[in-house]
Amino acid sequence: MIIASKRGADILAGGETRIAFAVNTEGFNDAGFAGVISRKYWPQLANAGVHTLGTVLKKECDGVTFYALVCHSLNDGWQNQTEIIRKCFDQIDGDEPVASISIGTGLIGIMSGANFAEIKAGMEASKAKIILY
Repeated sequence: MIIASKRGADILAGGETRIAFAVNTEGFNDAGFAGVISRKYWPQLANAGVHTLGTVLKKECDGVTFYALVCHSLNDGWQNQTEIIRKCFDQIDGDEPVASISIGTGLIGIMSGANFAEIKAGMEASKAKIILY
């Protein structure tokens, strides 16, 4: 469930200690927000290898836990967006809120067919407490 929104704010400077974002099933995550995270905090993420849709990868760095949600394919686009997003967020452990970028609204998401209304519905349906950036 989305518990708050922070428009125009920098998620990396927001003070939350848990941050979620989208990655692809092919494991090529060197662009977009995933690319920022791979360059600054998680170099292995840039070429993470193939993962199943709905998988959540996790890395702790400098007091922040990053959650890479495998929720789309570079080849096949976005499938069952609401359900996949809900499934990914529901896998995040603990009760502390999770900050999330507006998944699917960047250039890669738009070009590959992301539907933010469906993605947001998945966030709302999740049991995770989400702060949407």
